[in-house]
Amino acid sequence: MAAAAPGALGALRAGRVRLVAACCARLGPVAWAGDPAPRRGYSSEVKTEDELRVRHLEEENRGIVVLGINRAYGKNSLSKNLLKMFSKAVDALKSDKKVRTVIIRSEVPGIFCAGADLKERAKMHSSEVGPFVSKIRAVINDIASSAKMGLVETKLAIIPGGGGTQRLPRAIGMSLAKELIFSARVLDGQEAKAVGLISHVLEQNQEGDAAYRKALDLAREFLPQGPVAMRVAKLAINQGMEVDLVTGLAIEEACYAQTISTKDRLEGLLAFKEKRPPRYKGE
Repeated sequence: MAAAAPGALGALRAGRVRLVAACCARLGPVAWAGDPAPRRGYSSEVKTEDELRVRHLEEENRGIVVLGINRAYGKNSLSKNLLKMFSKAVDALKSDKKVRTVIIRSEVPGIFCAGADLKERAKMHSSEVGPFVSKIRAVINDIASSAKMGLVETKLAIIPGGGGTQRLPRAIGMSLAKELIFSARVLDGQEAKAVGLISHVLEQNQEGDAAYRKALDLAREFLPQGPVAMRVAKLAINQGMEVDLVTGLAIEEACYAQTISTKDRLEGLLAFKEKRPPRYKGE
């Protein structure tokens, strides 16, 4: 069973049923694929530079980037090195105008992400823990608004430090969020979908990559849309969720105004008139 919850550091385990959560982030739409990449050998000697693999898709999938987590010996837990690589990759993707959608997936069979690397954390000085958790929170903020299904930190006498205490109530409401955090309960895919925590629950396919394929299908749906419109729509949604409705509507109006002067808007109108697919350039 795959598992996910917003901004959490809880474990993600892969199994017969998989999930995909399509998320919004500043760098572009993000689809979280709970499947590991199939048919690949792993060893404990994986080089640190291979712990995060960045793959730019081509041809009809041009504009889609896949970030593959490949830290098998640590169950894809977030170490200092992996976090550094994520941060570097996200910074590069944010400045690349050719990138339209990002898919984050595991390349390790049986697990998506085991949360923070507690073995490494145990060796940290207490003064290092706060900055490390803050770095996790910052990277998650850049990547997505929801990601996991289990907030198990209270079992370790700590609280979700990656933003879980803030994102989870916004996603499913305060009462249920408190219940899940206080109990450290992990939801299965069907339960998570029932409470609105994830977007899709899928039966695994023979190749073992059902979630990745669903994420890729979603990414392909995003590609034809106007790049500027996608960016400001995400901005309006993300910022609007943090404020009251009146302020949210003002944010929407300001974001809408940014699309009016774009060449893409005129291209969209012309394409509609000429009954052809639009050719957007992000301008």
